[in-house]
Amino acid sequence: MKIRRTLATAVALAATAPVVLLAAGPAFAGTAAAPTASATSTGSAGSSGSTTPKSQPQAAAKPSIAELEKAVADAKKAYDDAVAAEAAARKAVDAALSDTAPLTVAAAEAEKAAKAAATAKTAADKAVADAQAAVDAVMADENSTEADRTAALKAFAEAQAAAEDAAADKSAADTKYADALDASNDARVAAARQYSVAQKATEDARAALEAAEGALAQAKEDAENGDSCEAEPGLAVSVSGLPGRIAAGSTVDFSMRLTNNTGRTLDEVYPYVSVHATDKSGQKDLGRMLKLQWSNAASPAWHNLDRDGYAGTISALKAGAHSDVKLRLTVDAEAPAGAGIAVTTGDYYNDSGDCGGTPDFDVYEFELVAAGGASGGEATHGTTPRPSDNKPQGGTSTVPVTTTTTTTGALAETGSSSATPKLALLGGAAVVLGAGAVIVARRRRSSSDSA
Repeated sequence: MKIRRTLATAVALAATAPVVLLAAGPAFAGTAAAPTASATSTGSAGSSGSTTPKSQPQAAAKPSIAELEKAVADAKKAYDDAVAAEAAARKAVDAALSDTAPLTVAAAEAEKAAKAAATAKTAADKAVADAQAAVDAVMADENSTEADRTAALKAFAEAQAAAEDAAADKSAADTKYADALDASNDARVAAARQYSVAQKATEDARAALEAAEGALAQAKEDAENGDSCEAEPGLAVSVSGLPGRIAAGSTVDFSMRLTNNTGRTLDEVYPYVSVHATDKSGQKDLGRMLKLQWSNAASPAWHNLDRDGYAGTISALKAGAHSDVKLRLTVDAEAPAGAGIAVTTGDYYNDSGDCGGTPDFDVYEFELVAAGGASGGEATHGTTPRPSDNKPQGGTSTVPVTTTTTTTGALAETGSSSATPKLALLGGAAVVLGAGAVIVARRRRSSSDSA
């Protein structure tokens, strides 16, 4: 059976104007200008403690072909700009490494001066030794006169003074050369680093373009085949055992349970989970410092989570039954303190060809503490509606949250400044950097598979 994963929704979330902010805790509450959506408060979960009901959030609609075509055009321009910037950075590296670079020339001249000063000092030291020998000879000669001895001592003193000057000149020349060499090397390193950043930007832009093109192609194919998946509230997903604080360098185990309350057997169920984190500033993505593994009864060994975010497959989940997935999160010891989220959901595919998934993402917020700290507590749980492949689906959140978006779909400032790192985590890592947290990975069979 051929399984296809729809990327169109993920691209729309990153490139158009969705209202999908993963509400993972009370720190996300706040007041923002021109709010697009706000979730219903269920008590004192918000930062203000208000129990005033909020309007229901609006789920992001499936992007249109025109929106996806614009996303491709925007991604193509971003990629072209990144390629040009990389080329310019490469030229800067070549210029910095050139023998004619100003700082390289200055370092070469300083080196030449330092060598000349060293030669002068060697000659001055030899002159001192010769003057000392002359003094010794005069003093040992019984026929030498007072004038001879005075002249020898004067010559020795003058040689010593000259040697001291030569030593000072050498020290100054050596310092100047070291500084010039450092400046030249620093310029080369800076150019190389900038080139590395430009290369990474090109790589990211290329990946974004490929994702946008894939989403457009998928959307066009879906439009031709009429493929769709439905939201299924009867497929319940829950997480237990995830700490609210996780220390760098530690490993924590937790579990995910999928329960079939649909009243019918689901032939194949796909547990989805992803983790994302940033440092306290919200500017640094820590995704590469997180390792997530899964295990279940059918496959008890620990497996690294695939890039698509699915923790294996549950076969023939009968009505009323549940299945557990063990999860293991390891945080690199070098990870700085920050904030993190775990995002879970579930999808299913039946042999009859129908498919669907939970209408909401479950979001669990935790704190990253530096190595040496203690893991513990309980992660904060919230939900946010996930976009449907077919139509908008409503949903609720256990914590109040407001969001605003610009016309390009970038997440705007939300709430107070204290929420910035977590908003960057959710809007940046989960939507842009870690796209897997918002990919509606609907599994379906194409028309050719049914043959």
